[in-house]
Amino acid sequence: MTEEPPAGARLLPWSSPDGKPCYLVGDGTGHVSRVADTIERVQLGMADEILGHADDMLAGHRVADRELRFLARGLTDALRDVRRIAESRGARLPVPDQGLDEGEDCTVSERGPVSRPSPPQPPQ
Repeated sequence: MTEEPPAGARLLPWSSPDGKPCYLVGDGTGHVSRVADTIERVQLGMADEILGHADDMLAGHRVADRELRFLARGLTDALRDVRRIAESRGARLPVPDQGLDEGEDCTVSERGPVSRPSPPQPPQ
């Protein structure tokens, strides 16, 4: 049985020693949040690098099986990291409580969703 994280908890970019997800409860301004942000930036940068390496390698005519396996391992690790970051960030996105009225759109700012009227349309 999987335990649900506490409401508003942030999924951290690392796991416990036994492989369980780690969560942080807080306002997102503390030391652990900053460390997690730094690790996520490093992971995303590494994903960019491995993608560039994959493009270069696959553009070549001959690649050894061993090189392809190494590339596949790197891409798998990068995809796992990026998926975890996306899951963590997606879980922290604000969810509007109500639907939008007709003629409104929704923009998300750092403070949450902002509902505003759509610009007027020119007469047809």
